[in-house]
Amino acid sequence: MKSNVRNYLRSMAHKLQPIVMVGKEGLSENVVKALDEALACHELVKVKFQANKEDAREISENLAKKTKSEVVAIIGFTAVFYRKSENELIEIPKSLTRN
Repeated sequence: MKSNVRNYLRSMAHKLQPIVMVGKEGLSENVVKALDEALACHELVKVKFQANKEDAREISENLAKKTKSEVVAIIGFTAVFYRKSENELIEIPKSLTRN
């Protein structure tokens, strides 16, 4: 993902509230399923780390692989994920996607 697209998505995520929470169990199947469903509905999702905060980056990368999404940003104990859906809910300006 290009940095200008990443910045655009990060600015859109600023107003979002976390939908998925990662607790003391860490990267469980329930978390993967919840994020997968949230991405299917919203495309851009915030995930809050309530436990395992020191492993937030590693868990985020694994979550992205398992849900076939991309990590847009990790800020503190919150990660932002993006996955384009069939409905294309978020329209990324063409000027950002050009070479």
